[in-house]
Amino acid sequence: MQAFEAYLSSHLPHAKSFHPHYEAALHEMLLAGGKRFRPALLLGVVKAYNRLLLDSAYAAAYAVELLHTYSLIHDDLPAMDNADLRRGKKTLHVSYDEVTAILAGDALNTYAFEILSNAAFSDEIRVRLIRELASNGGLAGMVLGQAIDCHFENQALSLEQIKLLHINKTAKLIAASLKMGAIIAGKKALAEELYAFGIKLGLLFQVQDDILDVTQSSQEAGKTTQNDGDKNSFVTLLGLAGAIAEADTLASELGEQFKGFDERLYDELSPLLLGYLARHKA
Repeated sequence: MQAFEAYLSSHLPHAKSFHPHYEAALHEMLLAGGKRFRPALLLGVVKAYNRLLLDSAYAAAYAVELLHTYSLIHDDLPAMDNADLRRGKKTLHVSYDEVTAILAGDALNTYAFEILSNAAFSDEIRVRLIRELASNGGLAGMVLGQAIDCHFENQALSLEQIKLLHINKTAKLIAASLKMGAIIAGKKALAEELYAFGIKLGLLFQVQDDILDVTQSSQEAGKTTQNDGDKNSFVTLLGLAGAIAEADTLASELGEQFKGFDERLYDELSPLLLGYLARHKA
């Protein structure tokens, strides 16, 4: 992912003005690093099938990371999770103020689509990529999940309702990353299969995050932990042992499905995915 980090660093959003810290706030969470899980999935699919398209694919991967980073900035706001640590750094509303954090998130959200609209693809591919990112990250995807999460805080949901919450809040953007990689690589038949795989992978990712929230310190996680007590997490509903069992089941199902991928895709994604499937056991 070194090439992706270089691309990100060379395409940071710029808005030079006399504002004392607006531009710095735009850069701070992007440069703080993070897992880069979603960009790695997208780029992995492209690498598996057409490395000649990789330079263009960095723009799409960056757009996904921009949208994801905006969502983290807003998720940490006092009105939502009120978290003070993200990616090992102070959250933006702590470093600066709440208005700056809100506006930085807004800016990264829209910059994602500016980057994608200028990517070196055909108009048809650009439109398909924009549609996937917008539909999965927007009003009937990630934002819907966040709305459900915030509204039903301190109200118990059923397991199926919690799964629906996190399919929207977390899984859809992960699934979209895989699907966008397939779209770029010209693998239309594979796109929906990868999307379905990504939804289940996103659920596992969320169950694991819920487990790590109660088993890791904030320093270990690089973000505020022990912060889900009032939320509808898998640990809150199932208990720690039950959440670990749920993660084990999902990881086993995903592992079997992953073995059925063709050799090129398996070889490209296995260094990333095999570690993630067991992340809750670390």
